[in-house]
Amino acid sequence: MQMLCVKVLGPLEVVRDGVPITPSAPKLQRVFSLLAVSANHIVRTEQLIEELWEENPPTSVKTTLQTYVYQLRKLLELDPAQRPSARVRRDDGQPVLLTLSGGYMLAVDRDALDSSHFERQATQGWTELDAGDAEAAFHTLDGALRLWRGSALVDLNPGPVLQAEVLRLDEMRKNALEHRIDAALQLGRHQEVLGELTRLAAQQPTHEGFQAKLMLALYRSGRRSEALGVYQRTRSSLADELGLDPGAELQRVHRAVLAANGSLDAVPAQVRRQVARPEPPRQLPPAGPGLVGRDSELHTVVTAVTAPDRRGPAVVTVDGPPGSGKTALCVHAGHDVREKFPDGQFHASLADAAGQPVDPGTVLAGFLRAIGVPGDRIAGSVAERSTQFRTWTADRRVLVVLDDVLDDHQLAPLLPAGRGCAVVVASRMQLSDPSVTTVVSLSPLSGADGVRVLSGLVGPERLAQDPDGTRALVARCDGLPLALHAAATRLRHRPHWPVRRAADWAATGADDPFDLRSSVSLSYRVATPEVRWAFRTLSTSDAGSLSLAAASAVLNLDGCLAETLLDDLVNLHLLEFEHAADHTEEHHYRMLPTFRDIGRRLHLEAELLGAARTEPQPALAVTTGDAYQPLCHEAGRVAVAPNRG
Repeated sequence: MQMLCVKVLGPLEVVRDGVPITPSAPKLQRVFSLLAVSANHIVRTEQLIEELWEENPPTSVKTTLQTYVYQLRKLLELDPAQRPSARVRRDDGQPVLLTLSGGYMLAVDRDALDSSHFERQATQGWTELDAGDAEAAFHTLDGALRLWRGSALVDLNPGPVLQAEVLRLDEMRKNALEHRIDAALQLGRHQEVLGELTRLAAQQPTHEGFQAKLMLALYRSGRRSEALGVYQRTRSSLADELGLDPGAELQRVHRAVLAANGSLDAVPAQVRRQVARPEPPRQLPPAGPGLVGRDSELHTVVTAVTAPDRRGPAVVTVDGPPGSGKTALCVHAGHDVREKFPDGQFHASLADAAGQPVDPGTVLAGFLRAIGVPGDRIAGSVAERSTQFRTWTADRRVLVVLDDVLDDHQLAPLLPAGRGCAVVVASRMQLSDPSVTTVVSLSPLSGADGVRVLSGLVGPERLAQDPDGTRALVARCDGLPLALHAAATRLRHRPHWPVRRAADWAATGADDPFDLRSSVSLSYRVATPEVRWAFRTLSTSDAGSLSLAAASAVLNLDGCLAETLLDDLVNLHLLEFEHAADHTEEHHYRMLPTFRDIGRRLHLEAELLGAARTEPQPALAVTTGDAYQPLCHEAGRVAVAPNRG
């Protein structure tokens, strides 16, 4: 893989595989610099035109700009047409300059940019300082500041767009410097930073933060009169240059120096309480009983999250029918690999007790508190909290286990940034987020594995007394671990029952005999009204499985619309898709008997409540004489139009 290194924290430098290839033409330098500081984001054509020509672009401005882009691609070997793969991917680590709708984008590994590395380290240092870990913050911020070789892009004459980016980077540098000095003062290193503070205060006489820190360092060095002199000079500079009085913090330091009451004294090293870095979060719930019949799936998850040389965090989703053991598999996998993630293991459920979606911002706030971020330092918006979490995880190895993720919008903000991180997700449907790297779909357990589950929960001796009853009970549970655990609990509570009686009791129509309704209902509520109606209606059929034609007849819909609803139910795992043996046979859809029982109860309740009349239904007749025909459908939402023919 070719390695590109771009340095903008000082003179512009571009190096590929150790060979300097920095553009020499001024306009090429400015175009590339703007693309670099905006790496992996689109730079609009209008921004590039404003940067190069401001309000006086040439007549052939777009052609000229395309020529500059062509020259950069050729000079820096960034032409996507020269890539060995026919399909350009933004995440394969190879740098490329892409033409996209409305502009251009430099797609490059973030580690190739010194500015990206600086921003991550600086934000991490601020987080560590906020968490009370001054020692770690000092070293992190010092490392970030060492990346600078002078002012950003000091050898360029930037236009208005690039100048704004230069000012932003310089301001971040100033903030990082101020925080590093804060960390040094907290550690009692005032003598070490005194010279640096003297220079900074002289260069920026109206910067109250530097002046206050210089006063503090002088006071702690036994130079109280000089500290008071700094205040007087700063007050004069503020009045003369800005017409302002000193701010509250500078006045507080001045009063404390005058009083000499010890409030500014450094705590002696021998008694100073070094605030240790918070213990890494260890939020995984207990693993519970051992898994049965999931060795292959567990191996897939563990292998995916521990694979070496990943380009980004591993994101593994586990989906399957309600009650199939998705949560248990994810938690077991988390415990198996937790030693690989020493910086923390996070866990959260994205559905509350009532089955309602949990706001990702609430989850992020919990994660940030767990790493020691004070409540008043946690950002207000979901996007800002996500940035805080990604920044903290950028150079760490953490595991995030998420349960009951209901849609892609919940997942995206919770993803860590570090390539050594991993995410394991239990979801009721297959997610489409592009960050997902591995998908594991669970099926019901085999009959033999179902017997093994019951044997481990109630004992093999009891099952051996009634082998036929055991097989009947396992069959009634449809191979769902949740149902098997519920059946085992009932048997343990009724030690006088033979196993056959538990199977017969469940077959008599008992209400929710296997505690599956709450899990099925959560998947049901996630669905659109049309899909919920289809689930209830299909549950009234006694057929073991249905072809598309048969299902369309039950639903009284044409095949196209029926297939859309059936596919949505398959995606929610409320139906199983049975592939045809060969192309001459029709594939079928199967509803588990336990789900059918729940669907029928929902159907009865809907009729009693009148929901069957008030809830949107795609009950469009299939004959040509009807008033309405299907017009279109998308993701299970149905649109209809009058039959004009």
